[in-house]
Amino acid sequence: ASPSVLSDRRLWLPSHSLARAMSSSSGGPTSPYTTLAISHPAESVTHVELHRPEKLNAMNKAFWREMVDCFNEISGDPDCRVVVVSGAGKIFTAGIDLMDMASDVLQPGGDDTARVSWNIRRIITKYQETFSVIEKCPKPVVVAIHGACIGGGVDLITACDIRLCTHDAWFQVKEVDIGLAADVGTLQRLPKVIGSRSLVNELALTARKMFADEAKSSGLVSRVFAEKEAMMAGALEMAGEIAGRSPVAVQGTKINLIYARDHSVPEGLDYMATWNMSMLQTQDVMKSAQAAMEKKSPKTIAFSKL
Repeated sequence: ASPSVLSDRRLWLPSHSLARAMSSSSGGPTSPYTTLAISHPAESVTHVELHRPEKLNAMNKAFWREMVDCFNEISGDPDCRVVVVSGAGKIFTAGIDLMDMASDVLQPGGDDTARVSWNIRRIITKYQETFSVIEKCPKPVVVAIHGACIGGGVDLITACDIRLCTHDAWFQVKEVDIGLAADVGTLQRLPKVIGSRSLVNELALTARKMFADEAKSSGLVSRVFAEKEAMMAGALEMAGEIAGRSPVAVQGTKINLIYARDHSVPEGLDYMATWNMSMLQTQDVMKSAQAAMEKKSPKTIAFSKL
């Protein structure tokens, strides 16, 4: 086998030292971002770390812009098949940086009510895109949460595909405490994530904290880890499992899961049939079938980039 094929046959399993490095807050953000640190800890895996640890990863103006740029780039990167998102420092995120964002939100400008309203709407829709871009990204996104996940953090994680957390993690839909209804995704996505509408309403209306055990039992997260290093190792292992499958199959699965969530079953089936009438015409199907018959892992297959 050629070196390139051998490279593609890595099992993508993280070393303990790598997981330890990912779980620490050492090092600074990679250019051109000031609020995000980007790394590539394993084959076809991109790690996006919220990186304002001295500010508890609070979301300032630069963050809202950089997330869009970052995930648009990831969406078009054929070397990336899966994304892991985490936070540097003591907690995942304290949510919106009120001091930095106040001028945008509280002083939008405009000569009359109509123009002020138009400008506020433009600002809100721009900030909504910061997290919608995660959902629009065809690469699956695994988010690993430790410590607090407050306000905008809940908006962020509900736009991700798989959510993991540490035992000390807690979640808070904080917006009613600062006099507003959450407007960048939580009220739209959280009811689709958690089965209990009553629980969603309780969390959004009271701003109470939800801790890891309740987050797991309600379906907000799928796994809980003892501490951050173990969680990052688990996130990387999961990312490796995803990255080892056909990118045609994986990305088509994400896109159709989201479409099915927002449409009726007949509409979802029709979209799926239209999707697969072209996507089944790939060598990936025959390669995967051959590996299965030979009792080999899909991770032994050298799939073409997508």
